[in-house]
Amino acid sequence: MSQDVDWSEIETIVKRLSNQISKLPKTFSNITTVSRGGLIPARLIADQLDIKKIFVDKRKINSDSLFVDDIYDTGDTFNEIIKRVDVPSKLVFVTLFARRGKKYPKQLLYGKKTNNNAYVVFPWDKLEFIRSEK
Repeated sequence: MSQDVDWSEIETIVKRLSNQISKLPKTFSNITTVSRGGLIPARLIADQLDIKKIFVDKRKINSDSLFVDDIYDTGDTFNEIIKRVDVPSKLVFVTLFARRGKKYPKQLLYGKKTNNNAYVVFPWDKLEFIRSEK
């Protein structure tokens, strides 16, 4: 079972998230992300917030960097990233979707909860999903 997301929904979520981010009591000098999953959402949010620098797969992450990923699912990415941040309590971890029914860290800001436990298929990973179905 999968939940397909189209570009129109992505654009709506990105605008909503960017609005929320711009209201935070801090500003971000750059965005940090992971290459698998986070790169496209990071670029879309960077454009909305007029952030010029995006760092990918960094070993060390500055707490004035906004971290962007596509989905908060198992928490594994968050748990790996939080270890790399200079001041973990100041991290803002942004995802387009958050898996319904999970416990979220206080640093998480998300655009929408998933409908269920279905695999979320983003427009940029349709081929990956199709390959995994074989």
